[in-house]
Amino acid sequence: MAQFHVDNLSSAHVYVRLRDGETWDSIPPALLEDCAQLTKANSIEGNKKDNITVIYTPWSNLKKDGSMAVGQVKKVHVPQRENPTINRLNKTKVEKFPDLRQEKQDREKELRRKDKALSLARQKEEARVAKERRELAWQRDHAYDDLHADDAVMASSNQDRNEDFLDDFM
Repeated sequence: MAQFHVDNLSSAHVYVRLRDGETWDSIPPALLEDCAQLTKANSIEGNKKDNITVIYTPWSNLKKDGSMAVGQVKKVHVPQRENPTINRLNKTKVEKFPDLRQEKQDREKELRRKDKALSLARQKEEARVAKERRELAWQRDHAYDDLHADDAVMASSNQDRNEDFLDDFM
């Protein structure tokens, strides 16, 4: 999740929930511009000014204590308010009162389910590899088990051969 706000001015904060695998560094430029415009439009002071800077950062950088390092931020320059963009975004505005606790629990449950499935797949793969290794070790350890079996000894014995068997070698 990334958080946007106007730099050095009082403003609303815009939060963007990123898709799985997407990072705050890889936000598409169109979405970045929309978020910057929305942040500017919802700032009392920033809405009236031109050439403002909107900064954004991962939400994990928001709550800091004294022992933590300074977080990374990125900046977006907004030269002026673009009314068509704001109007387009306002048309899609939906006010909801979600049960955030339930959404968080559902999301965590889904993440646990995915982690469990990955763990199960990893365990199955490890078991398959271990079985292959055991089979190869058994084959290596038992490769010569039938070397001295009665059939093998009789097949290599010269006792039951006729007198000319040495002629085959000459």
